[in-house]
Amino acid sequence: MIEIDGDHLRIEDVIAVARNFEKVCIKADAKKKIEESRKIVEKIIEEERTVYGVSTGFGDLVRVRINRKDVDTLQQNLVRSHSCGHGKLLPTDLVRAMMLLRANSLVKGYSGVRYELVELLVGMLNNRIHPCIPESGSVGASGDLIPLAHIALAVIGEGEVEVDGEIVGADEGLKRKGLKPIKLKAKEGLALINGTQLMNAYLCFAIHNIHNLLKNAQIAGIMSLEALKGTDQAFRKDIQKLRPHEGQKKSAENLWNLLRGSEILKSHRDCPKVQDPYTLRCMPQVFGAVYDALDFARKIAEVEMNSVTDNPIILRESGDVVSGGNFHGQNLAMVLDFLSIATSYLGSFSERRIARLVDSKLSELPPFLTDKGGLHSGFMMPHYLAASLVNENKILSHPASVDTIPVSANQEDFVSMGANAGKKLMKIIDNVQTIIAIEYLASAQALEFLKPLKPSRAIQIAFNHIRKRIQKLDVDRAMYRDIEMMKNMVKSGEIVRAVEKEVKLH
Repeated sequence: MIEIDGDHLRIEDVIAVARNFEKVCIKADAKKKIEESRKIVEKIIEEERTVYGVSTGFGDLVRVRINRKDVDTLQQNLVRSHSCGHGKLLPTDLVRAMMLLRANSLVKGYSGVRYELVELLVGMLNNRIHPCIPESGSVGASGDLIPLAHIALAVIGEGEVEVDGEIVGADEGLKRKGLKPIKLKAKEGLALINGTQLMNAYLCFAIHNIHNLLKNAQIAGIMSLEALKGTDQAFRKDIQKLRPHEGQKKSAENLWNLLRGSEILKSHRDCPKVQDPYTLRCMPQVFGAVYDALDFARKIAEVEMNSVTDNPIILRESGDVVSGGNFHGQNLAMVLDFLSIATSYLGSFSERRIARLVDSKLSELPPFLTDKGGLHSGFMMPHYLAASLVNENKILSHPASVDTIPVSANQEDFVSMGANAGKKLMKIIDNVQTIIAIEYLASAQALEFLKPLKPSRAIQIAFNHIRKRIQKLDVDRAMYRDIEMMKNMVKSGEIVRAVEKEVKLH
C-alpha cells in the first residue's frame, strides 16, 4: 500500500502504482488540510470576491466575471472544453502515474477541492478505472491542461475509460466498480487540470527506464570489450580519483567488477596494443555522465511530484488566494530534453562498438561475424538498423523546450512544450533499447570465435542467458525475431538481474 500525503512520494512508488497496480491510500491527516482549503474557496463564493478561475473565466477570458449561480457550471464547462486531445491513447501505466501524481498534489491541501474528489481519484486507481487520454495537446504551461482534462472528464462521468480490458463510457466504468461520478464545485475543475503531471509521469518513467538501460549498456559494453580484446586498465580506481565525478566513479567500479575472472583478458595482457579506442577506454566517462544526468533528473522529478502545481493557490495559513506560475513546466521540459541527449548518446556509443565488431580490420574477427562470409552476410544488416535508429535519435534529441508558441490570445505567452519533450524521449529510449539489443547479439556472436577462452564470470552469465533464448548465427536467418526477443530481455531487466547475482551494479 502506497500512502500519499503530498510530501513523501518517490519514483519507486510511482512505478509500483503505475506498473504493478499497488493500492493507494490517503494519509489520515490530509483530510483536515484539504477541508481547510475548501472552506476558503466557499467563503470566496459567499462573499462574491473576484478570484481567477473561481468567479472569472480562464486564460484571456479572465476579465469576464461569472455570476455566483454559474460558478459550478463554469467548472463542468472548463473540463468539457479542454478535453480535446488528439492521437493514440497514452498507455495505461502513464495514465495511472498521472492520476497518482495529481492526487498527491491535491492532498497537500492548497488547491481548494473537496476531500471526496481526491477519494474518487484514489478509488479509480485502486479499481483500475483508467481514463482514455489522447497523447497530444499539452504545451506544458498552465500545466498539462488537455491531457489532465480527460481525467477530469472521467471523474464527472463523461468521456471514456478503460476498465476490465474494455473501453466503455466513464459513467458505465465507474458503475461497474461501485463508484459514482462527481459534480464539480467551484475551483475543482481548474484544480484537476492545472498541473504538470503528464510531464512528471514521463520523467519518472524515463528515469526508471534509463537506469535499467544504462546497466544493460554497461554489461553489453563489457561483452564487446571482451570480444575486441580490450583492457581493464582504464577502469582502475586510482585513475577515477583524479577526476572524481560521482557518475564516473560508479561506472568505473561497475566495469571493473564486470571484468573479474576473465580468461580472455588474461590472454592478451602482454599484447603490443597500447590503447583501446574511445568507445572502450572512455566507458566510465560516457556512462558516468548518464549517471550524473539521472541523479539531477531524479531531484527535479521528486521535488515536482511533492509540489503544488495548480493556480490559483489557496494559502491555508493566511487565507490568501494567489495567482502564480507553479504550473509552468520549464524545469521538467529542460530535464526531459537533457535526458533525450544523454539517452541518444548511449545509442551512438553502442553503435560505434557494433561497427567495430563487424569490421574485421578493427576487430580481428571474421567479417560481419560470420565464418561463411560472401554466401552469408552475418551481422551486416543489424548494424544498418542500429545506424538508422541512431540517426532518428539525433533528430528526436533536438530540444522541444527551446521552442514556445504563445496561446490563449497571448495571455499564456511563453510555454515549455515539456509534454512533447517527454513523448519524444520515450521514443528515443525505445530506439536505444533496440540498439543495445543488437550490441548484445553481436558481442555474444563475437565471443563464439574466441572459444575455448571464457569471458568474465559476469559476462558468461549474460552470454548464457542470451543463448538460452537465441542461438549462435551459423547461417543467415531473418534476424527481426532475435532482435525483438533480445530487446524484450533488455526492457524487462532480466539480464541485469541475472548478472547482479554475481556483480551488484550501481
